[in-house]
Amino acid sequence: MPIPPPDAARLAALSEHYSFGLTPEELEVFGPAVASTFASSERVAELYAAGAPQPPERAWSEPADNPLGAWYVTTSIEGAAAGPLAGRTVAIKDNVAVAGVPMMNGSRTVEGFVPSRDATVVTRLLEAGATIAGKAVCEDLCFSGGSFTSHPGPVRNPWDPTRNAGGSSSGSAVLVATGEVDLALGGDQGGSVRIPSAFSGTVGHKPTHGLVPYTGAFPIEQTIDHLGPMTRTVADAALMLGVLAGVDGFDPRQPTALEPVDYLAALQGPVAGLRVGVVAEGFGTPVSEPGVDDAVHAAVDVLRGAGLVAQDVSVPWHADAMAVWNVIATEGAALQMLDGNGYGMNWQGLYDPELIAHFARGRATHGAQLSKTVKLVGLSGRYTFELGGGRYYAMARNLALELRRAYDDALATHDVLVMPTLPFVAQPLVGLDAPLEQYLPTALSMIGNCAPFDVSGHPACTVPAGLVGGLPAGLMIVGRRFDDATVLRVAHAFEQAVGGFPAPRPAAASTA
Repeated sequence: MPIPPPDAARLAALSEHYSFGLTPEELEVFGPAVASTFASSERVAELYAAGAPQPPERAWSEPADNPLGAWYVTTSIEGAAAGPLAGRTVAIKDNVAVAGVPMMNGSRTVEGFVPSRDATVVTRLLEAGATIAGKAVCEDLCFSGGSFTSHPGPVRNPWDPTRNAGGSSSGSAVLVATGEVDLALGGDQGGSVRIPSAFSGTVGHKPTHGLVPYTGAFPIEQTIDHLGPMTRTVADAALMLGVLAGVDGFDPRQPTALEPVDYLAALQGPVAGLRVGVVAEGFGTPVSEPGVDDAVHAAVDVLRGAGLVAQDVSVPWHADAMAVWNVIATEGAALQMLDGNGYGMNWQGLYDPELIAHFARGRATHGAQLSKTVKLVGLSGRYTFELGGGRYYAMARNLALELRRAYDDALATHDVLVMPTLPFVAQPLVGLDAPLEQYLPTALSMIGNCAPFDVSGHPACTVPAGLVGGLPAGLMIVGRRFDDATVLRVAHAFEQAVGGFPAPRPAAASTA
């Protein structure tokens, strides 16, 4: 369609936005020149439309049985007849594109969108033989750890349905914990693979930044975007990571080359003598529950019993890491996720123009229905950007290099670092009408140990450390960048030492 030329009022508003100082007479002269540039935009649209993919016909349905609110839609998309995941069912977090199947990203602003392309990770899962069983509910634009901001409704914890399941990959964790699927895919920008895994008592692995392509998933901020496996066992996480990992050529978050690793085979390597650094700053925070700290210290003793050498280590930067993440996740996300309609500009990746346009319209019509966490991002991030012109974001990204170096230094003398995944167990669900002073802590107060590693890019895996008051607590294992194999090997050693991880009681899992 032809682009309508801007009228005098719109041109004046644009001039004011950029402080150009153009007079009405000057704007009148500029008008035809501005309109003349639109021919290129219109031609680009024609060229793109000529080769744009069409969504395939794939059957999907509303979930017939959804007591914990974990399913968005259900499917049965069969992959290759043979492969490492043949016969395994997978739930896909609903911020990841499955072509021909609705994608909501937990938000009224995205509702009604149907992708035309499969995300790279979806293609890889299908080529490996997996069957996609459906889309799992996630938090509104994935910006909450509380499992109550999601649309069409909250996701309940499989151990106690009155409590939250964590987020933002809430549905993925619950479907794995209850056994409704064998495997699930999650996304992680501030802990969103690990938080629901820890609250639900499952395994969640956030890979090294760039190891798994993010192409086809709804972005928040490209420097902290991750996708990763969510499973019941470490072996399944390793198997799934082996399928997901590798360069796809479309994602600038990735290096240009990655050596393939057999993560499943790596689990069999020896662990005796591996050095474990117990990060002091990860314990005893203002929001920590002593029982969770105790459970993680007990888990460290289990690792010692398995032959690993554990000692306390101090990483002072860890205490300041949240300040760095907060700036990136507010100012960066405000400019990319909101003003940039998910993708922003100036990167050499594969865009989704249809999603960008759909989300732009959705924000205009449903912006008032966005979660309070997303509104906080917009208000804070846009304000600091306008105040500093981007200097706060620039300083945070520079400091991210120092934060990474601090963890690298600790990992120079230790093979892995450990700490509680979360400072407390799952909390009571709250409603969307909760006052802001209750809403924001319920959504965000658990991320202090998780979010730093989204900034630094190090791999981090959560496994159940034990039960505290009948609810799961998580042990987080962090490793050197692109050494995900050692992280998973230590996680597997712990799993073997404790004899496997408990499952939710069936009675609790079936209670609405």
